[in-house]
Amino acid sequence: MLRHVAMFRWVGGTTEDQVAELQRSLDELPALIPALRDYRTGGDAGLAPGNWDFVVVADVDDAEGWRAYVDHPAHQRVLAELLRPLLGERAALQFEC
Repeated sequence: MLRHVAMFRWVGGTTEDQVAELQRSLDELPALIPALRDYRTGGDAGLAPGNWDFVVVADVDDAEGWRAYVDHPAHQRVLAELLRPLLGERAALQFEC
C-alpha cells in the first residue's frame, strides 16, 4: 500500500466557510475515484503552535493508483476551483506502508 500525505497552510483571509466547502468536496472523492482505499481530511486540532492548517491522507494500492487519484478529473477540479485559491504553502510525500 502507498500512503500520500499532503499538508497545507492557507493564505491570509481564508474563511471557515471556504475550508468547509473544500473539505466537503474532498470528502466526496472516494466515491468517485476507485483507486482510493482510504481517504481522510481534516483541519489542525490546534494543540501546538506552528502546525499546518489542513491535511489530506490518501491510501492507494500502488504508484499507479496514486497517479489515478492525482490525475482524476474530479480531483483536478477540486484543486483548481477550491484548494489553490486558498493555498499559501504545501508539503507532501508518498511512502510505502
